[in-house]
Amino acid sequence: MKKSTRTGGNKANAQPAIRWRNELKALGIFAALLATAGSSEGQVFTPKKEIYHKGWNDLNKNGKKDIYEDPKQSVEARVRDLISRMNLDEKTCQLATLYGYHRILKDSLPTREWKNAIWKDGIANIDEEFNGFIQWGHLDKGPLATDILHHIWGMNEVQRFFIEQTRLGIPADFTNEGIRGVEAHTATGFPTALNMGMTWDKELVGQMGTIEGMEAKALGYSNVYAPIMDVARDQRWGRLEESYGESPYLVAQMGIRMARGMQGQGIAATLKHFAVYSNNNGAREGLARTDPQIPEREMRDLLLYPFRHVLDSVEVMGVMCSYNDYDGVPITGSRYWLTDVLRDKFKFKGYVVSDSDAMEYLFSKHHVAKDFKEAVYQALMAGMNVRTTFAPPDNMIKAARELALEGRLPDSVLNSRVADVLRVKFKLGLFDHPYVENPDHSKAIVNSADHQAVALRASRESIVLLKNKDQLLPLSKTLRKVALIGPNILDNDYAHTHYGPLMSPSVNILEGVRQKLGAARVLYAKGCDLVDKNWPESQILPEAPDPAARKMMDSAVAVARQADVAIVALGGNTRTAGENKSSTDLNLPGFQQQLIREIYATGTPVVVVLIGTQPMTINWINKYVKGIIYAGYPGVQGGTAIADVLFGDYNPGGKLTLTFPKSVGQLPLHFPSKPNAQSDEGEGAKIKGLLFAFGHGLSYTSFNYTNLRVTPGKIKTDGTTTVYVDVTNTGSREGDDVVQLYTRDLLSSVTTFEKNLRGFERVHLKPKETKTVQFKIVPDDLMLWNRKMEHVVEPGAFKIMICHSSTDIVLTGQLEVE
Repeated sequence: MKKSTRTGGNKANAQPAIRWRNELKALGIFAALLATAGSSEGQVFTPKKEIYHKGWNDLNKNGKKDIYEDPKQSVEARVRDLISRMNLDEKTCQLATLYGYHRILKDSLPTREWKNAIWKDGIANIDEEFNGFIQWGHLDKGPLATDILHHIWGMNEVQRFFIEQTRLGIPADFTNEGIRGVEAHTATGFPTALNMGMTWDKELVGQMGTIEGMEAKALGYSNVYAPIMDVARDQRWGRLEESYGESPYLVAQMGIRMARGMQGQGIAATLKHFAVYSNNNGAREGLARTDPQIPEREMRDLLLYPFRHVLDSVEVMGVMCSYNDYDGVPITGSRYWLTDVLRDKFKFKGYVVSDSDAMEYLFSKHHVAKDFKEAVYQALMAGMNVRTTFAPPDNMIKAARELALEGRLPDSVLNSRVADVLRVKFKLGLFDHPYVENPDHSKAIVNSADHQAVALRASRESIVLLKNKDQLLPLSKTLRKVALIGPNILDNDYAHTHYGPLMSPSVNILEGVRQKLGAARVLYAKGCDLVDKNWPESQILPEAPDPAARKMMDSAVAVARQADVAIVALGGNTRTAGENKSSTDLNLPGFQQQLIREIYATGTPVVVVLIGTQPMTINWINKYVKGIIYAGYPGVQGGTAIADVLFGDYNPGGKLTLTFPKSVGQLPLHFPSKPNAQSDEGEGAKIKGLLFAFGHGLSYTSFNYTNLRVTPGKIKTDGTTTVYVDVTNTGSREGDDVVQLYTRDLLSSVTTFEKNLRGFERVHLKPKETKTVQFKIVPDDLMLWNRKMEHVVEPGAFKIMICHSSTDIVLTGQLEVE
């Protein structure tokens, strides 16, 4: 995979924005672009070619190289010098986000009016500029979003305003979303974060981060709001797609690789959502997300754990503060969270942005501030740097100015908040290389064939085989007729929604299977819609199918009878899950349950493919259907990956990172859990057990574990040990296995979790091949918060477990800590 390169700093290459404008003119499309771009004037400011020099830029236009303009100076020296030159207006402009064109900006390109706008003195960052997203269901189809070369030219023109038309030439940080690839009209589309977690493949997640960082930078974005460090805690939560799973250890390991890969390409990764965000009551979202109910020890061990480990491993440049409170104190206004924990304990040195209206909520929802100005004061004093929300930046900037003039916002605090922002911009090289300098290179790498190949690998690795009774799967490619039935056969909207690539070409299940077998042998019937016309009320007031729904179902039954096998794609999709779409129950919505029963009744062998990010209470399906695949949201190439798994061209090796309950009434139910907290022992009047446990996933081959070694078997409290285990493919197919290591503190001063995931490796083995897998256990893996709330390793015995899943323990050993 090629890495992005920069052209040199000489004058010939110093003005890529101007150079590219001329090339666009030569192509005869410059005038057409201006006519459709939403700007009446186009490029209204004469380029200042004279400020660009070999090796440095004269940003303040004074004809000499000042310290902040000198790349050979240290970052801290450049920050100090620039701060000393800034006036109050310029400083406060570095405290706010300007949302891009079609969001807040009314002009696609700089106009004369920008010289009178509040950002005439600069801006901290511009979010979602030309990324194609306007609102849910509304995309920007203009050339600045849809054509890479136009897009880069537009990004450079906007940046040129801040470099050339502001007094000090402070560049904007172009921020963007990027959960499953950088958000753009077209970019490499990966499976969602939950699916990436279910690959259990740290190296692959690192590759995803590298590709996303490379493509973001190529498109002109210098900061991406990813990875997400939220730990899944409630199966009803609509945003499960954004989490890697329930284990804080797994979330941390994936986050480290993702952030390292992104920042290795010269962009900033911004972790979110800090802190205690995902333990929402009853999975409620939106304005209801206020009071997470979780004890302090569990909060630290579960929800803070990923942030602590990622920040300890990668010099992450951004963090997004969440809009919830914890124990009555909103995070956005808490010095404890944003300074004492984040900066002092976790050593974070980047800048903090607010999540949407997190700052406004201090007075509008939490009622801890009397008005907006007081909310600004609390947030800035707490440690927030930049207000980021879908509103003009003016009120934030003006409130900060008033607070400074009144003496309430000390110069030391203001300078510190601004310095954090500038420091990141210097580290990103924006003062020295503010433009995308090689558009042809960008066009060549964004969504390139090499990058798509990695994304297809991710789609395949993320698929989980839940059940395969009588080895029904894989299906034979010689079948006479195959029926594809269900609302998710054609629906792959999950590959085109917000927070990732919007319109990258995609493959649905019908297309994937037709590519495999040819169209002549593939039959299709929708069977039913994803939801019925009365959904979600039908979750509590179910109704029989109306004539139209009945006709659709009868058609599917007829198709199933003609086939040798029926592949039925059920579950949820973007209508039933996502941001602000948490569920009341986990049953299949609409008439899907009735559909699968009727297809099964035909006697045609049935395979169920589940699409969706929330666990589904598929008890009837699990009892009667022999083959079940969980595909989650498998990315733009999901249809190809699913077909590869169904017909044996790929042996599935994914494992669940969520717990599948049998009923929503069992919740809360998750991994990890305290001793006996989720036990059914002694219960006589409730459903018992799980559908599928954390870590569960089958294969078309089999794996055996032998020869467990813990070396050394006795260590000091600050010591380390290595666990070895031999893994053998005992079946007839090559495939991937995920070896999982869990620990348990057998005697401790406080109750601890029954199983702690503390190691995992995805290994590929040929038939009869054996590999030795090793895991290093360090002191942090054994720590607890004792009765004095000290984070320590207590002497004693620890159980070591090597498992196929969290409930399928194969080998056990013991570690003694002195």
